[in-house]
Amino acid sequence: MVDVSTGVRDRYRASNLTERPNRALGAWHSLLWTVPVTTLWTLLIYWQPTIPASGVPTTAVRLMVYGLIAVGLWLGLAGTDLTVAQRRTTWFVVMAPFTLWAAVAWSAAINGVFRADATSLPLLPMAIFLPLAIGAPLLMLSKRMGQLLDSMPASWLVALQLYRVLGSVFLAAGLRGVLPGVFALPAGIGDVLTGLFAVPAAIAVASGTAEGRTTGIIWNIFGLADFAVAITLGMITSPGPLQLIIPNVPSIGAGAYPDVLTPAFVVPSSILLHMLSLRQLMRRSAN
Repeated sequence: MVDVSTGVRDRYRASNLTERPNRALGAWHSLLWTVPVTTLWTLLIYWQPTIPASGVPTTAVRLMVYGLIAVGLWLGLAGTDLTVAQRRTTWFVVMAPFTLWAAVAWSAAINGVFRADATSLPLLPMAIFLPLAIGAPLLMLSKRMGQLLDSMPASWLVALQLYRVLGSVFLAAGLRGVLPGVFALPAGIGDVLTGLFAVPAAIAVASGTAEGRTTGIIWNIFGLADFAVAITLGMITSPGPLQLIIPNVPSIGAGAYPDVLTPAFVVPSSILLHMLSLRQLMRRSAN
Protein backbone atom coordinates (compact mmCIF):
# COMPACT_ATOMS: atom_id res chain seq x y z
CA MET A 1 0.00 0.00 0.00
CA VAL A 2 1.28 3.48 -0.90
CA ASP A 3 1.80 5.76 2.11
CA VAL A 4 -0.03 8.89 0.90
CA SER A 5 0.84 10.90 4.02
CA THR A 6 4.55 10.27 3.47
CA GLY A 7 4.33 11.50 -0.10
CA VAL A 8 2.47 14.65 0.92
CA ARG A 9 4.99 15.30 3.68
CA ASP A 10 7.91 14.91 1.28
CA ARG A 11 6.35 17.32 -1.23
CA TYR A 12 5.72 19.82 1.59
CA ARG A 13 9.35 19.61 2.72
CA ALA A 14 10.56 19.98 -0.85
CA SER A 15 8.41 23.07 -1.39
CA ASN A 16 9.73 24.57 1.85
CA LEU A 17 13.32 23.98 0.73
CA THR A 18 12.51 25.76 -2.54
CA GLU A 19 10.67 28.65 -0.88
CA ARG A 20 13.36 29.43 1.69
CA PRO A 21 15.95 30.66 -0.83
CA ASN A 22 13.19 32.64 -2.58
CA ARG A 23 12.23 34.33 0.69
CA ALA A 24 15.87 35.12 1.44
CA LEU A 25 16.32 36.55 -2.05
CA GLY A 26 13.16 38.62 -1.68
CA ALA A 27 14.40 39.98 1.64
CA TRP A 28 17.64 41.22 0.11
CA HIS A 29 15.81 42.53 -2.96
CA SER A 30 13.95 44.97 -0.68
CA LEU A 31 17.24 46.84 -0.28
CA LEU A 32 17.15 47.64 -4.00
CA TRP A 33 14.51 50.29 -3.33
CA THR A 34 15.13 51.27 0.30
CA VAL A 35 18.84 52.05 -0.19
CA PRO A 36 18.41 54.36 -3.24
CA VAL A 37 15.43 56.18 -1.70
CA THR A 38 17.29 56.70 1.59
CA THR A 39 20.39 57.89 -0.24
CA LEU A 40 18.41 60.39 -2.30
CA TRP A 41 16.61 61.66 0.80
CA THR A 42 19.91 62.10 2.67
CA LEU A 43 21.40 64.04 -0.25
CA LEU A 44 18.29 66.20 -0.46
CA ILE A 45 18.29 67.23 3.21
CA TYR A 46 22.06 67.76 3.07
CA TRP A 47 21.57 70.07 0.09
CA GLN A 48 18.43 71.75 1.52
CA PRO A 49 18.73 71.80 5.34
CA THR A 50 15.60 73.97 5.58
CA ILE A 51 13.50 70.87 4.84
CA PRO A 52 14.24 69.01 8.12
CA ALA A 53 14.52 72.30 10.03
CA SER A 54 10.89 73.10 9.15
CA GLY A 55 9.70 70.10 11.17
CA VAL A 56 7.31 69.08 8.36
CA PRO A 57 8.97 65.70 7.60
CA THR A 58 9.10 64.93 11.32
CA THR A 59 5.42 65.75 11.77
CA ALA A 60 4.30 63.80 8.69
CA VAL A 61 6.25 60.65 9.56
CA ARG A 62 5.28 60.67 13.24
CA LEU A 63 1.59 61.02 12.36
CA MET A 64 1.89 58.17 9.86
CA VAL A 65 3.61 55.93 12.43
CA TYR A 66 1.00 56.89 15.04
CA GLY A 67 -1.76 55.89 12.61
CA LEU A 68 -0.07 52.58 11.79
CA ILE A 69 0.28 51.75 15.48
CA ALA A 70 -3.37 52.60 16.13
CA VAL A 71 -4.63 50.53 13.19
CA GLY A 72 -2.19 47.67 13.81
CA LEU A 73 -3.23 47.50 17.46
CA TRP A 74 -6.89 47.21 16.52
CA LEU A 75 -6.23 44.60 13.83
CA GLY A 76 -4.09 42.62 16.26
CA LEU A 77 -6.83 42.71 18.88
CA ALA A 78 -9.32 41.47 16.28
CA GLY A 79 -7.35 38.22 16.12
CA THR A 80 -7.64 37.53 19.86
CA ASP A 81 -10.48 35.73 21.62
CA LEU A 82 -11.38 38.91 23.53
CA THR A 83 -14.92 40.26 23.34
CA VAL A 84 -15.59 43.41 21.33
CA ALA A 85 -15.91 45.41 24.55
CA GLN A 86 -12.60 44.05 25.83
CA ARG A 87 -10.91 44.90 22.55
CA ARG A 88 -12.18 48.48 22.70
CA THR A 89 -11.09 48.86 26.30
CA THR A 90 -7.63 47.43 25.60
CA TRP A 91 -7.19 49.66 22.54
CA PHE A 92 -8.17 52.73 24.53
CA VAL A 93 -5.97 51.82 27.51
CA VAL A 94 -2.95 51.58 25.20
CA MET A 95 -3.68 54.47 22.82
CA ALA A 96 -4.86 57.05 25.37
CA PRO A 97 -1.58 57.30 27.34
CA PHE A 98 0.43 56.90 24.11
CA THR A 99 -1.45 59.84 22.58
CA LEU A 100 -1.05 61.95 25.71
CA TRP A 101 2.66 61.14 25.88
CA ALA A 102 3.16 62.12 22.22
CA ALA A 103 1.21 65.37 22.67
CA VAL A 104 3.10 66.42 25.82
CA ALA A 105 6.53 65.60 24.32
CA TRP A 106 5.69 67.38 21.07
CA SER A 107 4.35 70.48 22.83
CA ALA A 108 7.34 70.61 25.19
CA ALA A 109 9.77 70.30 22.27
CA ILE A 110 8.09 73.05 20.24
CA ASN A 111 7.97 75.40 23.25
CA GLY A 112 11.65 74.93 24.09
CA VAL A 113 11.10 73.13 27.39
CA PHE A 114 14.00 70.76 26.66
CA ARG A 115 16.50 73.52 25.85
CA ALA A 116 19.62 73.28 28.00
CA ASP A 117 19.24 76.89 29.17
CA ALA A 118 15.54 76.57 30.02
CA THR A 119 15.93 74.83 33.39
CA SER A 120 18.48 73.18 35.64
CA LEU A 121 16.38 69.99 35.75
CA PRO A 122 17.50 67.10 33.52
CA LEU A 123 14.24 67.13 31.58
CA LEU A 124 15.57 65.50 28.42
CA PRO A 125 17.06 62.45 30.20
CA MET A 126 13.81 62.20 32.15
CA ALA A 127 11.86 62.27 28.87
CA ILE A 128 13.92 59.30 27.68
CA PHE A 129 14.05 57.11 30.78
CA LEU A 130 10.79 57.85 32.65
CA PRO A 131 8.50 56.43 29.92
CA LEU A 132 10.73 53.35 29.76
CA ALA A 133 10.63 52.87 33.52
CA ILE A 134 6.83 53.05 33.47
CA GLY A 135 5.98 51.48 30.12
CA ALA A 136 8.43 48.59 29.91
CA PRO A 137 7.18 46.62 32.96
CA LEU A 138 3.55 47.17 31.97
CA LEU A 139 4.03 46.05 28.37
CA MET A 140 6.40 43.17 29.13
CA LEU A 141 4.37 41.66 31.97
CA SER A 142 0.82 42.29 30.76
CA LYS A 143 -1.07 39.06 30.07
CA ARG A 144 -3.39 40.81 27.64
CA MET A 145 -0.45 42.27 25.76
CA GLY A 146 0.87 38.72 25.47
CA GLN A 147 -2.45 37.66 23.92
CA LEU A 148 -2.19 40.54 21.47
CA LEU A 149 1.37 39.66 20.48
CA ASP A 150 0.41 36.02 19.94
CA SER A 151 -2.39 37.00 17.55
CA MET A 152 -0.41 39.59 15.59
CA PRO A 153 2.07 38.79 12.78
CA ALA A 154 5.58 39.07 14.22
CA SER A 155 6.76 40.88 11.09
CA TRP A 156 4.62 43.97 11.82
CA LEU A 157 6.66 45.33 14.74
CA VAL A 158 9.86 44.80 12.78
CA ALA A 159 8.75 46.36 9.48
CA LEU A 160 7.23 49.33 11.31
CA GLN A 161 10.68 50.64 12.21
CA LEU A 162 11.50 51.30 8.59
CA TYR A 163 11.04 54.93 9.71
CA ARG A 164 14.45 54.70 11.37
CA VAL A 165 16.02 55.53 7.99
CA LEU A 166 15.02 59.12 8.80
CA GLY A 167 17.91 59.11 11.25
CA SER A 168 19.80 60.19 8.13
CA VAL A 169 18.91 63.72 9.24
CA PHE A 170 21.63 63.42 11.89
CA LEU A 171 24.06 62.00 9.36
CA ALA A 172 23.43 64.97 7.06
CA ALA A 173 23.69 67.43 9.97
CA GLY A 174 26.99 65.91 11.06
CA LEU A 175 28.40 66.12 7.54
CA ARG A 176 27.32 69.79 7.33
CA GLY A 177 28.98 70.50 10.68
CA VAL A 178 25.85 71.68 12.50
CA LEU A 179 25.88 68.71 14.89
CA PRO A 180 28.99 67.20 16.51
CA GLY A 181 30.34 64.48 14.25
CA VAL A 182 31.23 62.31 17.24
CA PHE A 183 27.48 62.04 17.95
CA ALA A 184 25.81 62.55 14.59
CA LEU A 185 27.76 60.08 12.48
CA PRO A 186 27.49 56.96 14.70
CA ALA A 187 23.87 57.75 15.66
CA GLY A 188 22.86 58.53 12.08
CA ILE A 189 24.58 55.51 10.55
CA GLY A 190 23.15 53.17 13.21
CA ASP A 191 19.62 54.48 12.69
CA VAL A 192 19.83 54.24 8.91
CA LEU A 193 21.14 50.66 9.04
CA THR A 194 18.39 49.67 11.49
CA GLY A 195 15.76 51.15 9.19
CA LEU A 196 17.22 49.66 6.01
CA PHE A 197 17.38 46.15 7.46
CA ALA A 198 13.91 46.37 9.01
CA VAL A 199 12.24 45.16 5.81
CA PRO A 200 14.61 42.21 5.15
CA ALA A 201 14.34 41.22 8.81
CA ALA A 202 10.54 41.44 8.66
CA ILE A 203 10.46 39.23 5.54
CA ALA A 204 12.69 36.71 7.32
CA VAL A 205 10.45 36.75 10.40
CA ALA A 206 7.35 36.32 8.22
CA SER A 207 8.75 32.99 6.98
CA GLY A 208 7.88 31.53 10.37
CA THR A 209 11.14 29.58 10.58
CA ALA A 210 13.52 29.42 13.52
CA GLU A 211 16.15 31.11 11.37
CA GLY A 212 13.72 33.92 10.61
CA ARG A 213 12.98 34.48 14.30
CA THR A 214 16.71 34.49 15.05
CA THR A 215 17.19 37.14 12.36
CA GLY A 216 14.44 39.24 13.97
CA ILE A 217 16.03 38.92 17.41
CA ILE A 218 19.46 39.93 16.07
CA TRP A 219 17.90 42.92 14.29
CA ASN A 220 16.17 44.03 17.51
CA ILE A 221 19.39 43.74 19.51
CA PHE A 222 21.23 45.81 16.89
CA GLY A 223 18.51 48.48 17.02
CA LEU A 224 18.72 48.65 20.82
CA ALA A 225 22.53 48.80 20.69
CA ASP A 226 22.24 51.74 18.28
CA PHE A 227 20.13 53.60 20.84
CA ALA A 228 22.55 52.76 23.64
CA VAL A 229 25.40 54.28 21.63
CA ALA A 230 23.36 57.32 20.55
CA ILE A 231 22.07 58.08 24.06
CA THR A 232 25.55 57.74 25.56
CA LEU A 233 27.17 59.97 22.92
CA GLY A 234 24.33 62.47 23.20
CA MET A 235 24.82 62.77 26.95
CA ILE A 236 28.59 63.13 26.92
CA THR A 237 28.45 65.81 24.20
CA SER A 238 25.56 67.83 25.66
CA PRO A 239 25.55 70.41 28.48
CA GLY A 240 25.04 68.75 31.86
CA PRO A 241 26.76 66.84 34.64
CA LEU A 242 27.62 63.93 32.30
CA GLN A 243 29.26 66.03 29.61
CA LEU A 244 32.76 64.80 28.81
CA ILE A 245 33.23 66.33 25.37
CA ILE A 246 32.64 70.01 24.58
CA PRO A 247 31.98 70.16 20.83
CA ASN A 248 32.36 73.23 18.62
CA VAL A 249 28.63 73.14 17.77
CA PRO A 250 25.57 72.37 19.96
CA SER A 251 24.74 68.70 20.33
CA ILE A 252 21.32 67.04 20.32
CA GLY A 253 21.00 67.65 24.06
CA ALA A 254 20.88 71.41 23.46
CA GLY A 255 17.15 70.86 23.08
CA ALA A 256 16.37 72.61 19.79
CA TYR A 257 13.20 71.62 17.90
CA PRO A 258 12.70 69.50 15.78
CA ASP A 259 15.88 67.48 16.50
CA VAL A 260 15.11 67.19 20.21
CA LEU A 261 11.87 65.36 19.48
CA THR A 262 13.94 62.32 18.56
CA PRO A 263 15.42 61.72 22.03
CA ALA A 264 12.34 63.12 23.79
CA PHE A 265 9.83 60.78 22.16
CA VAL A 266 11.03 58.75 19.18
CA VAL A 267 13.87 57.03 21.04
CA PRO A 268 11.89 55.75 24.06
CA SER A 269 8.87 54.76 21.94
CA SER A 270 11.13 52.89 19.51
CA ILE A 271 12.87 51.11 22.39
CA LEU A 272 9.47 49.94 23.64
CA LEU A 273 8.66 48.66 20.14
CA HIS A 274 11.93 46.70 20.14
CA MET A 275 11.12 45.22 23.54
CA LEU A 276 7.64 44.18 22.41
CA SER A 277 9.08 42.61 19.27
CA LEU A 278 11.62 40.65 21.31
CA ARG A 279 8.88 39.44 23.66
CA GLN A 280 6.78 38.36 20.69
CA LEU A 281 9.62 36.52 18.95
CA MET A 282 10.69 34.76 22.12
CA ARG A 283 7.11 33.65 22.79
CA ARG A 284 6.98 32.20 19.27
CA SER A 285 10.32 30.43 19.84
CA ALA A 286 9.08 28.96 23.12
CA ASN A 287 5.98 27.58 21.41
